[in-house]
Amino acid sequence: MDRDRVRELLDAVRRGEEGVEDALEALSRLPFVDTKHARVDTHRALRNGLPEVIYGPGKTPEQIVEIAHVLRGEGQSVLVTRVEPDAASEILGDLGGAEYDPDARILWLGPAEVPLVGKGSIAVISAGTADAKVACEAAAVCRRFGNKTDVLHDVGVAGVHRLLSSVDTLRDARVLIVIAGMEGALPSVVGGLVASPVIAVPTSAGYGAALGGVTALLGMLTSCASNVSVVNIDNGFGAAYVATLINRL
Repeated sequence: MDRDRVRELLDAVRRGEEGVEDALEALSRLPFVDTKHARVDTHRALRNGLPEVIYGPGKTPEQIVEIAHVLRGEGQSVLVTRVEPDAASEILGDLGGAEYDPDARILWLGPAEVPLVGKGSIAVISAGTADAKVACEAAAVCRRFGNKTDVLHDVGVAGVHRLLSSVDTLRDARVLIVIAGMEGALPSVVGGLVASPVIAVPTSAGYGAALGGVTALLGMLTSCASNVSVVNIDNGFGAAYVATLINRL
């Protein structure tokens, strides 16, 4: 249930095409549905503008399918993050019409082409190939949330000329998601080139002193570029969610 569905329902009641009791019955399913394993939030799109998303790790395929059926029953698209290939195969057998992106580890049940609702484009930029999984997750979520999305892979500061050759893509973006491991310097460089918000994503890529992404995280938090904000380590989904909200303002 989202604002558009509630508006349609109320308009139908006003025009006499929908009975008051039927409308009350539709609204009575708010704000959540209890299942065997979960309490599924069907009210989130109405409150936050984006529906509940299923976080895959820690859930069995059966639990994911159970939650997905509830969301689908409420007329919502289904997005599941961090789904490994073995689990995806089992889930796809139970969710007709779903598709799986192994690079992003994203499972989707919804329209093949999502209408663009963002006011501009989001650029997803990753420093190295080791950061690609996080970048693919961020880009896939951005697209499924209705954003025009441009992607630049492998443009880290060790060869900054690779980034500078695409400066028009950076400057055309309304929001930028910049993903890097190691020392995490790339968001500061990008932030110095653009007048748009930069959402920095530290990744766990790097040798011992990278501390599983902590070094990149601290570097990004202490960036000298004032337009840089930071999400958690490897959190491509969180960056895409915030970028989507900014792109709709």
